[in-house]
Formats: sequence, structure tokens, C-alpha cells
Amino acid sequence: MSVLNLLRLLEIDSKSLRSVNGSRRNSGSSLVSSSSASSNLSHHQEEDAWLLWGRIVNEWDEVYKKKEKQIKELVRKGIPHHFRAIVWQLLCNAQNMPIKEQYSELLKMTSPCEKLIRRDIARTYPEHDFFKEKDSLGQEVLFNVMKAYSLVDREVGYCQGSAFIVGLLLMQMPEEEAFCVFVKLMQDYRLRELFKPSMAELGLCMYQFECMIQEQLPELFVHFQAQSFHTSMYASSWFLTIFLTSFPLPIATRIFDIFMSEGLEIVFRAGLAVLQMNQPELMQLDMEGMLQHFQKVIPHQFDGGPEKLIQAAYQVKYNAKKMKKLEKEYTTIKTKEMEEQVEIKRLRTENRLLKQRIETLEKHKCNPRYSEDFVLQLEKELVQARLKEAESHCAMKEMQDKILDIEKRNNSLPDENNVVRLQEELIAVKIREAEAITAMKEQKQQIKDLEEHWQRHLARTAGRWKDPSKKNTVNELQDELMSVRLREAERQADLREMRQRMMELDTQNQINSNHLRRAEDEVNCLQGKVQHLTTENKSLQHQLTEAKRRQAEIECKSKEEVMAVRLREADSIAAVAELQQRIAELRFQKEEGKIQGQLNNSDSNQYIRELKDQIEEMKHEIQCLKGQRGRQDQRTFDGIHIVSHMIGDDVSFHSSDEDFATSSLQQGGHYSLAKTHGKIVLVPSDLDSSDSDPEELSIITDSNGVVPKPMAKRTESYSTTV
Repeated sequence: MSVLNLLRLLEIDSKSLRSVNGSRRNSGSSLVSSSSASSNLSHHQEEDAWLLWGRIVNEWDEVYKKKEKQIKELVRKGIPHHFRAIVWQLLCNAQNMPIKEQYSELLKMTSPCEKLIRRDIARTYPEHDFFKEKDSLGQEVLFNVMKAYSLVDREVGYCQGSAFIVGLLLMQMPEEEAFCVFVKLMQDYRLRELFKPSMAELGLCMYQFECMIQEQLPELFVHFQAQSFHTSMYASSWFLTIFLTSFPLPIATRIFDIFMSEGLEIVFRAGLAVLQMNQPELMQLDMEGMLQHFQKVIPHQFDGGPEKLIQAAYQVKYNAKKMKKLEKEYTTIKTKEMEEQVEIKRLRTENRLLKQRIETLEKHKCNPRYSEDFVLQLEKELVQARLKEAESHCAMKEMQDKILDIEKRNNSLPDENNVVRLQEELIAVKIREAEAITAMKEQKQQIKDLEEHWQRHLARTAGRWKDPSKKNTVNELQDELMSVRLREAERQADLREMRQRMMELDTQNQINSNHLRRAEDEVNCLQGKVQHLTTENKSLQHQLTEAKRRQAEIECKSKEEVMAVRLREADSIAAVAELQQRIAELRFQKEEGKIQGQLNNSDSNQYIRELKDQIEEMKHEIQCLKGQRGRQDQRTFDGIHIVSHMIGDDVSFHSSDEDFATSSLQQGGHYSLAKTHGKIVLVPSDLDSSDSDPEELSIITDSNGVVPKPMAKRTESYSTTV
């Protein structure tokens, strides 16, 4: 069937697309049976569902790309049991994974999690026939898959909740394929973050789910808060096992179908739908009652089928953008909590040290015997404290000057805007900044604690000393020493702050320097490109000039060849004209001989025959020359124009010389040569050349000389003009 017909089948009525779903409790070797569901469907509906899913699987890539939305709708209605294994692999793109070839090698290795996996195997689906017997095939393949994954991902290793997901996969497909699908789920479906030892992703899911409850079920949220009923107490297993430990297996499998297609969104939807349907009962219960309700009542609410739950789940409002926003809020909150924990830990350490010092001082003060050595020691400490204070003041002044200098240099540099290559530097700067801020906060807290202890010390020792001479001097020295130490602590705090500022400026200076360096490198690169392009341009110009020169040479040669052809043709024309002139002369001689009577009758005929033979030879040569000229290029040459005048009959030389002579004599005329308009013609002697047009047998001259051209008797005249 064509793809168009297949796509048309996707629009079939939902009743005919109902999935074949079945009970798995008495499956035997067939891990999940579909007999109970198929018994509720007509034979026609079951056949339509099988036919449709079979064609979808055969043409998966094309159909899923064009009709992804319709495929998701079909998955929500349920995947037939016998197609579930292949469809799950297609949905998560787990076919032909390279890691499948490593599975047998992983089983030969030893995992540090083997004892934990063995301990929890019996707790996974303890009532299912495939897993309930000890050392059965189901327990063995489950152990193999969990062990193989613990070797592939040593950070996650093994988590008990993941065994339920692997067990469901093993109910549908062989262990190698189940291993590949589980790896894909961990990598692409957020399960790996859920199963990490820190379980940070689970905390995020709890936060997002709790916000959804607060928004859509505010009364139930208030009740949970009043009863101290935390979300993780009932919903953590929903996310870790995709409801596999909360609902009967047929219902959980239908939810898992949708999870393979749409991810964790179905867990949020189904969880909120469960709370909506149970809100009246939960509002009447305390924490213990709600726990019992979640464990015993809710799992059996959907024994009639999952359609009611799935329908209610897709009526829940789920905003993906808002979930992303909540994820950012949760990350910010956790970051602040971690910073506060670190700060509290350090403050506690400093507080313990300060208490120890105060106790030591109090022990000395409570001792009634004060020696001169103790007073001298206090004076030395006072001097040292003042020296340190002076040194700190000088160092602070130097830091301030250096900061001003760096600020001036930074002002002359361009700003840095989102340079990707400085990500590592920026991370290091942020780390140093966080450490500096933490140290500064610790210093300030230390100063505050010192002040508080000092005030308490003054309050305790206000009326203790009655001897105004020596004891008051000691007290004054101690007071001054404490004051100096307080000022020293303040100076150190200021110094740290200055160092932090200097560190920031140094970092900014380094960033700007890197920016300038990269800009210079880019400029040098561009200059190199410009030089390269200039060189290429010059080379191309040189090639163009050379091509033009060759073209000019070719044109010159062509013109020379054309001129040579024209000259050869002109020579041929001249040769033809000479021959024609020779013929005309011979005719003139013949006619003159006849007219003057120089020949007698006997030799006249012979002479005429000779002349005819010569004329025939000349005609033959003329025809040969004309044939050669006809085979040449028929071009019109510059400066040469040939004109043909057709006067009468186009037959030339058709009358004999004898007839011509006879007719001329009969007419009683005498002929002579005459030059008329630059032409030499034969005219009767009794006619004036100016009064009549002679018959044209002419030789036409030009400005350069005489170029003869024979003319047919009374028929043709040729003229050549240069």
C-alpha cells in the first residue's frame, strides 16, 4: 500500500484504533499477555489495529516524520502487545546501537554493584511469574542488564528503582535489546539525572510538581502543608519508576507507552490527575491516613482500565515554558543554599577558633598575678599590631593606586561582548570572585564577632579592677591591643576587598588584551587575504592581456589570409580578362583579314578553322579558370565591383566567323577600331562613333591600366571598377 493510503489510515475512527492491551499476571513464558483485552474487542477492530501498526512499523521513518502528531495520538490509545517491543525501540531510536555489540563483553566483567543488585532482584516484581522464582530466567537476565549498565555508567552505578523499568523492558524484548533501550532512556529521557547519587533531578521534579499543585489545586496544597505531608513522601516513586510500583502492570504499561513517546510530561499530568480525582478524600485525612490512601486505595481505582486516567491526565494544564522557568528558579535556590551552607560551615569554624582565643584571654585575666613580662609581651604585641596596621595601610594605598592605573588602561580598551573563547577564563574569574566574596563575608563576620566578644568582655571586666596603678595600665594596654586588632581586621577586610577589585580589573584587562590580540590576528588574516586576492587579480589581468594579444594576432593572421585570398582572386580575374582580350584581338585580326581580302578562298577556310580551334581552346581555358574561381570563397572584395549587363540572348559565340564576315561584307561596310568613353570598340567605318552605339565588344580600362573583358556578341558587356 502506498504511503498516502497509510497516512489516510491514521485518520481512522478512534474506536477502530483501540490498542490490544492485556493482563500480565498469568503470562507464563509470554511475558505480557493480551488475551483479556483482545477478548473485549471485535475481530474486525483487532485486525484493523494490527494492520495499521504493521504498516506504521514497516514505513516508520517516513510516517513518523510526516505524521508525528497522529502517531502520538495512536500511542496514547495504546500499542498492541506484539508490536510494543519494536515500537518502543523505534520511539527511542535504540535500534542498531554500537553498545549492543559490547553487551556480551560487559557480562564477562565484574561490577562493584553486583551484591546490591543480587540483594534487590527478589524485590523486583515479586508476584510476577517471570521474576518471582529464585535464580529463574527472569532474575538472571534482569541481573545481567543491571550489571552491564553499572559497568557502562559508573557514576550512576545501580539504583533500585531502575530495576522495575528494566524488568518491564524484559517482559517485552530480549535482554540485549532491553539493555539498549534502557541506555537510551537513561541518556535521553532524564532518567540518568534522576538516578544519580545526589538525585538532583528528582528534587527538581518534586519542586515543579509541587508548584503545579499550588497553582491548580491550592486547597489541597494548603492541606498538605498543614499536615507536613511533603511531595516526596508519595510522588518520588512515581517519577523514579514511572508508576510501575504504584499501579497495576497493565495500567502502568499504558502510561509507559506514552512516556516512551512524550517523556516525563505524562508523569506530571497523570500525577496531578490522580490528585484531582482524590482531592475530596485527601482533604478529610491526616498524614497517616493520606499515606494509607496512596498505598492501598489509589492503586485499585483504575482496575477497569487506564482510559479514565489518561483522559483526565490530558485535561491537566501543562506549560512547558513555565516548567523551564521553574527549573531556573530551582537551580538558583539550590545554588544559594549551597553557598549558605559553605559560609555557615566556615563561620562555625572561625567562631570556634575565636571562642578558644577568648577563653585563653579570660584565663590570663582571671589570674590575679600579673608579671612585668606579661605587660611587656602585651606592649610588644601592640607594637607589632601597629606595624602590621601601617603595612596594611601602605599596601592598601598601593593597591588603590594600582587599581586607578588599571582602570585608566581599561577605559582605553574596547569592551568585551560575549566572546565564546573566554568561557573558561570567565568561569575561573567567577570562581575566584565567589571565593573572594566568601572570604570577605567571613572576615566581616569575624570582625563582628570580635566586637561582640569585646563588648561582652568590657561588660564583664568593667568593675573588676580596683587597683588603679598597675592593673589599670594592663587593662588600657589590653584595650588598646584589642582596638588595634579590630582595626587590623578591618584593614585586612578592606585589603581583601581591594585585592578582589584589583583581581576583577586584572581579569577585565586580560579579557580586553585577548580581544585586541584576536582583533590583530583577524586584521593580519584579512591583510593576508587581501594580498592573496591582489596577487590573483594581477595574475588574472596578465592572463587577460595575454589572451587579448593572442586574439589580436589571430585576427591579424585572419585578415592577412583574407587579403591573400582576395589577391589570388584578383589575379585570377586579371588572367581571365587577359585571355578574353586575346580572344578579342584574334577576332579582330580574323575580321580584318577577311575585310581586306588578304586571304584567298582556299586558305581563308583553313585559317578560319584554325582560328575556331584557337577560340575553342581559349573558351576551354576560360571555363577552367572560372571553375577554379567558383571553388574559392565567393566574397565581395573591398575596392572591386563586377557588374554584368544582360542585353539580349545569353548565348555567346554562337555564330561562325565566316557568317559574321559574310554578313558584314554583304552589308558593304568596313569596320575599324575606335575608342569610346574609355572603351575600344569595333565600329563600321561609314558611321561616326559619336552618332551611334557600337555593338559592345569592349575592353574597359580603369585608372591603373587596361583590364580587358570579352563581351558576347550583342548580348553581354562587363565592366570592372576599382
